[in-house]
Amino acid sequence: MTEARVKARTERGESRLAEGFALFAECLLTGVWIAVASLPLVTYPAAFAAGARHLGRRLAHERGGWREFAADFRAALRRGWLVGVAGWAALAAVWVDVQAVRAGLPGGPFVGAVGVSALIGAAVAGLRAAAVWRPGASWRSLLAQAGRRTVLDPAGSFLIVGGLALVVCSAWFSAPLGVAVLGAVAAAAVAVEERHRRR
Repeated sequence: MTEARVKARTERGESRLAEGFALFAECLLTGVWIAVASLPLVTYPAAFAAGARHLGRRLAHERGGWREFAADFRAALRRGWLVGVAGWAALAAVWVDVQAVRAGLPGGPFVGAVGVSALIGAAVAGLRAAAVWRPGASWRSLLAQAGRRTVLDPAGSFLIVGGLALVVCSAWFSAPLGVAVLGAVAAAAVAVEERHRRR
C-alpha cells in the first residue's frame, strides 16, 4: 500500500513535502466542514464520520470533495443523531457530577473524576467509531467495537486524547483555529484506526 502511494505520488510529480502540506490543508478544510455540519449540535458524530471518510479518500488518492462529504454526512446522520443525543446526555451527567464536587458532597471528588474519565473515554470511542464508519454500518456495533479498542489500545486512545486537547487549547487561543483543528482530530482518529488495523 505504501509503495503504491509513493509510486502514485512520483507519477504526479509531487514531493513528499508538497503532499504533506496538501494533506495538512485538507485537514484544515475538513475541520471547517465538520464544524459547519455539527452546528445542529446532535449531528457531530455524523460530521466526524463524513470527515474521516473524506480524509481516508484523500489518503488513498481517490477523488472526493464537498459532494461526497455531504452524501456521507446524510448517510451517517440516519442513526448518528441518536449518538449525538447520547453524547449530550453524557455531558449533562458529568456536569451534574462536577456540581456535586463543587458543592462539597461526600465522595464528590471521586465521582467527579470517574465521570470526567468516562466522558473522555466515550469521546475517544466515539471518534474511533466515526473513523471506521462506512455507509450502512450500525452505529451500535461500531461503538461497541470502538469501546473495546479504546481500552485494548491505550496508546492509540491517548493519541486521540492529545488531539482533543489540541482542539481545546486552539479554541482557547483562538476560536477559528479550534474549528480548523477539528479536521486534525478526525485525521488522528483515522491514523490511529489504521495503525490498529495493521497490528
